[in-house]
Amino acid sequence: MHSTGSQSVLIQRFGGQPRVALTAVSLLLTSCNRGILDPVGPVGSAEKQILINSTAIMLAIIIPTMIATVAVAWWFRRGNAKATYRPDWEYSGAVELVVWAIPALTVMLLGGIAWIGSHELEPSKPLKSSVQPLRVDVVSMDWKWLFIYPDQHLATVNQLVVPAGTPVSFRLTSATVWNVFFVPQMGTMIYTMPRMTTRLNLQADRQGVFYGRSAHFSGDGFPGMEFAVHSLPPQQFAAWAASAHGSGPVLDANAYKQLSLPTSYVKPMTYSNVVPGLFEAIATGHSLQPQQLPHSRPAPGIGSTGVGK
Repeated sequence: MHSTGSQSVLIQRFGGQPRVALTAVSLLLTSCNRGILDPVGPVGSAEKQILINSTAIMLAIIIPTMIATVAVAWWFRRGNAKATYRPDWEYSGAVELVVWAIPALTVMLLGGIAWIGSHELEPSKPLKSSVQPLRVDVVSMDWKWLFIYPDQHLATVNQLVVPAGTPVSFRLTSATVWNVFFVPQMGTMIYTMPRMTTRLNLQADRQGVFYGRSAHFSGDGFPGMEFAVHSLPPQQFAAWAASAHGSGPVLDANAYKQLSLPTSYVKPMTYSNVVPGLFEAIATGHSLQPQQLPHSRPAPGIGSTGVGK
């Protein structure tokens, strides 16, 4: 667990509110990252079930094969007088049936699981929920992650804050080379590619801190390209979004130019406002022009964030 630095960051992000900060710290202390076998949402749970089913199907042919190998070697050992030596034996319909039918059945079952899972877990397919999804734009950089909240008009670096129980609709691109966005406990790794946009829908059903990382080598700073996902109650997420507007720099063209410089092991930070159209400019490869941001923008209400309903 990497909790010490994240605790102080969250306390600062909540504007020093003791009760909110204490709850956030307790979540940090009680959550551990156990990877894909400890899913926290519907996508991760479905992928875990696919892994278990596929393993069980493959073991159905692997275990009998291993047993048969040992049994044949033992029965036809040199010292077994009961074993019949058949030098002219060439063909057995029963053996051929077993040899071909079981692998064929295994392939069919595995293919069925892959076919059904690939359609049900299509990354761009919205998750079924009565709650409006939270929109987050993701940009992989050298060597850090930028998260833009278009509805909340703020952004974070190497820290993703989401409301628990709320679907998150991601748009993803890369500002440099190909990369892979992956939060093991939430499920589904997906590529981020320059001048292209991919889509992903995930959800964390429980509160806690879950760690994400790059799953594609991208240069010297690759080992430090990690981020933390903070899953908070909807009310605390709204409080975090409101407090973020009161502090931190503005992510305009100049700030983005500085942020885009190759750096690794970047500490989490929050931008209190974001220049309009930043993600679209990055995704299309257009140069960013200095733009005038409103000096004050009211923080969106809970209803517009899709949480707390």
